[in-house]
Amino acid sequence: MHSLWQIIRRPFVLDLRALALLRMGTAALLVLDLAIRSTDLEAHYSNKGVLPVAVLFDHVWTAYQFSLHAASGLWQVQAVLFCLAAVVAGALLLGYHTRLATLASWILLVSLQNRNPLINQGGDDLLRMLLFWGFFLPWGRVWSWDARAEPAPERYDYCSAATVAYIGQLALVYWCTALLKSGPEWTHDGTALYYALSLDQLLLPGGRLLYPHPDLLRVLTFTTWYIELLLPVALFIPFGVKWWRLLVIGVLVGFHLGISLTLFVGIFFIINIVSVLGLLPPLALDWLTRRLVPHAERARRWHARLPAWQSPWQLRIERTRPLPPGRVKLWRAVRDGFVFSVFFYVCWWNLDDVAGPAGRWMSEPTRWFGYLFRVDQHWGMFAPTVFKDDGWYVLEGTTTAGKVLDLNRGGAPVSYVKPAAVVSLFKNDRWRKYSENYLFINNTWMRGYYCNYLLRIWHENPAHPPLRHLSVVYMKEVSQPDYRVPPATREVLCDCEPVSAQ
Repeated sequence: MHSLWQIIRRPFVLDLRALALLRMGTAALLVLDLAIRSTDLEAHYSNKGVLPVAVLFDHVWTAYQFSLHAASGLWQVQAVLFCLAAVVAGALLLGYHTRLATLASWILLVSLQNRNPLINQGGDDLLRMLLFWGFFLPWGRVWSWDARAEPAPERYDYCSAATVAYIGQLALVYWCTALLKSGPEWTHDGTALYYALSLDQLLLPGGRLLYPHPDLLRVLTFTTWYIELLLPVALFIPFGVKWWRLLVIGVLVGFHLGISLTLFVGIFFIINIVSVLGLLPPLALDWLTRRLVPHAERARRWHARLPAWQSPWQLRIERTRPLPPGRVKLWRAVRDGFVFSVFFYVCWWNLDDVAGPAGRWMSEPTRWFGYLFRVDQHWGMFAPTVFKDDGWYVLEGTTTAGKVLDLNRGGAPVSYVKPAAVVSLFKNDRWRKYSENYLFINNTWMRGYYCNYLLRIWHENPAHPPLRHLSVVYMKEVSQPDYRVPPATREVLCDCEPVSAQ
């Protein structure tokens, strides 16, 4: 019986050093995400942008959400919260008060994502879940500031409910992604990647190289679907665990690097690559440690020359008596019970998502926990089929002198010819995601706020000629099979005028 239990738990044993790398990678992602988002503090997070706080509460808010960022519509308040989040992420990167830094980072990330759901994508769900499960993982036990005052662990292998949840979460990401791709383009025709690369809003140079080869795209379509469906199984094989994990890591890293070269997905691919760092087996970590030890020893000698310093928090912790063994076991049982319960809930949420509205059995009253703690998730990239509605935006502004300009091209004379690279029209992937949501009929309420925002920032530059009218135009080009390209149709999504002209 004991040996059977050892076999069952093998796939869920992780190396403490791998968890430390996962912590550092997650913290670095938080800093990168904040850096990208900070370029649009006013546009995406203030009342002078595309989603004022009152509009957020009216249209995309649930009673169970929370957001510190929604407490004020001033961009200056957002800047303070961004700086606080960066400091906390830095503490997490260093492993300084790791548990507290993880909790604070999770709260600030959830708050930020709740402030503007219109620019979030699947990678944001995964980043949020890495922090959530990370709170229950000992990812600050080694290679951290906190570990300086503790003796080195006798063993690096670690297994708990949190490791089960972490590995299970990774599997759910890819299983649900595959199962949600139920359209014939994925399961029968093999044309999904053809249609994905037909989307000019996503197409990158690497995708242009692949696009003219339909037979290759068909093979890659089925390969993608089977990787997502079958590869996670390798995470649960109890024999040759290290080799299976190296296979999973290698395939997924190559898979997401391939996506990054062909499609404009922002930091989505980086988040997915970082998410598998916790799977690194001792074989890889021993190799890495041998190369880092000389550098670490130099850093240790340098640090030893610094004056000793401890925070009051550390002194208080050191003076606290350790818990009795009985209480430690009770605490671990309570913690593992909570983690298993949440993981069951997450599995339930994902199964309900895959079942769809027709087969849904998760009632709305049971969803409050997912919305409150943001363990809600959806892995429907290009699912169930790939969007066929493609096109590009023309921001058609009419000056008081009667000239028609395109604000999307810096005020050049308006032209309806497709740009050589449509992705170049987007400042970053957050704006691309916003423009995608802007198209949907059920999001028509968004359109006036974006139009008025564009007018305001245009007139803030005294070098720009004044406008008396602005139209947000979408040049719609529906993707067709067999490389047929239909003529684009002009659709006016919104019209607005300066307040002074109304």
